[in-house]
Amino acid sequence: MQNILLPVFYMPPVSWFSVFLDAEKEIVFEQFESFPKQTYRNRANIYGANGKLSLIIPINHNGKRETKDIEISYREDWRNLHWKSIKTAYQSSPYFEYYEDKFRKIFDLKEKFLLDFNLKGLEVIQQILKTEKAHSLNEEYIRNPDEINFREKFSAKNPSEFEMDEYYQTFSDKFGFLKDLSILDLVCNKGPESLVYIKKIKQLY
Repeated sequence: MQNILLPVFYMPPVSWFSVFLDAEKEIVFEQFESFPKQTYRNRANIYGANGKLSLIIPINHNGKRETKDIEISYREDWRNLHWKSIKTAYQSSPYFEYYEDKFRKIFDLKEKFLLDFNLKGLEVIQQILKTEKAHSLNEEYIRNPDEINFREKFSAKNPSEFEMDEYYQTFSDKFGFLKDLSILDLVCNKGPESLVYIKKIKQLY
């Protein structure tokens, strides 16, 4: 059994779940890294009417750097804005109505810390996927960890390195298939088949 060191993301991309849900791997979440900007730690990509849309959680710039200490800013009503964007994007998808109430729970959360928000969001998503994958949190930052290091494997800026099949997306007639969006995109379009799809994704290790 190998250990994987994973960053904790906001409604993570599909590829992240292919690593997280690997039955052969033990998952350790990174909480002591210096918080990197412009990553999936506080953003999720969905498929909007005009193509890829990034939903970004604003953070308080209070000088704290470790991921576990990063605080969410509520100066703007971003939770309501994100939820409206999601409803607009997916209300005509095959399974949105079926999962709507469960996804809505994520946007009822009001956690002080980003890490806590993301972890509780993950609990909701695991309920939707009907999975119960265990995980632990690391206890210190190690530059060269013993675990397989996935801290920098998921880029919000560059195309995904993971290989995955195309599936129907609500606006794919306009812009084609957009690969490796948030798990929300997969679930709304594939529904109960999402888990089977995730397990077929070609791994990077």
